[in-house]
Amino acid sequence: MKKVYFLQTCDTCRRILKEVNIEGFEKQEIKANPVNVEQLEEMRKLTDSYESLFNKRAKMYKAMDLKNQTLLEKDYRQFILDEYTFLKRPVFIDENEIFIGNSKKVVEALKERIG
Repeated sequence: MKKVYFLQTCDTCRRILKEVNIEGFEKQEIKANPVNVEQLEEMRKLTDSYESLFNKRAKMYKAMDLKNQTLLEKDYRQFILDEYTFLKRPVFIDENEIFIGNSKKVVEALKERIG
């Protein structure tokens, strides 16, 4: 499976989508079509935790004062399912490999993998 989860209003997502070859990738815009339980479970199988999929830079993270709370894996999972902004983005899935977020390291690894 080749899939990318992204947010259309995110400049960084749009830039990365232009930089990499997304031919053959199914695209899912997460505001219009939020991630469902099955999709989130699929992502979780390819990474080490729900926390790794969680966006701690989201405005709601600060607004809800989540950094001062002790969050468990089930909490990260539920927040991502409840609010699209909590999914770190973009998320690329290329067969059995996942690339989460927009750090330079992740984007470089993604480019090496898919061009």
